[in-house]
Amino acid sequence: MDMNMNHMQMDHEAGTSYLWLIVGAIVLLFSIAAYIWSSRTQKSVLAHMKKNERAVIKKKTRSIRMAAHALLGVSIIAFALFFMQGALTKYDVADLNAGAAIDVTDDKYYGADHTEEPIQYEMTIPTSGPHNPHDIKFGFYTDFPGYPYLVHNLEHGDIIIYYRENASDELKQHLKYLAKFRKAGSGILAVPNKDIPEGSEVVVTAWTKTMKLDQFDDAKVGTFINKYINQGPEKIPASIRQGGGTM
Repeated sequence: MDMNMNHMQMDHEAGTSYLWLIVGAIVLLFSIAAYIWSSRTQKSVLAHMKKNERAVIKKKTRSIRMAAHALLGVSIIAFALFFMQGALTKYDVADLNAGAAIDVTDDKYYGADHTEEPIQYEMTIPTSGPHNPHDIKFGFYTDFPGYPYLVHNLEHGDIIIYYRENASDELKQHLKYLAKFRKAGSGILAVPNKDIPEGSEVVVTAWTKTMKLDQFDDAKVGTFINKYINQGPEKIPASIRQGGGTM
């Protein structure tokens, strides 16, 4: 399971981002300390002090407050950089591994009707068929949300990576990373599934497509994503869908 390069990229991005958070927190503490110091210094200006003594203390207080203002400004900038870096990070599927030979099953088409009635699927892990009128958001899931919702996501061109509940922490962390990728109005979901067949570590699905892997392979999963994401029969613009869970 070759995930080292992607983990290095993910760790680097996370490390740089959290550095700004740490800097902001430290500088904020210094600014608070400066404000407290300024307040205590101000209280030391007593009525019985001579005029020149009061002037010295007031000047010292102003300097401390100016430093506190500056530190507060620096902390705000650091926090802003932390949140902006996360918001501006682009997860483009074209950057994923691709070009690997993959063994994909072309599944039978079982329709695409919307219904809120209980559904009995023909496939153990369905890739088409009637489904709930609502899909769910992209991302990493720790609970199984149900096939009626997931099949709707497939209809919109999403990729679903099913993993075992007892998967390694390393694999789960990598799936969280993959679940951030987007293409147009489609995304990726990582979902735990008890229906994964014996001998397979993950099952990757798209609309009427299934790929079973005995062992997770980053290049094969990346190739599958690049080939089938946003290829569902119902494409929703990204400006409307915005992370799934809207239709």
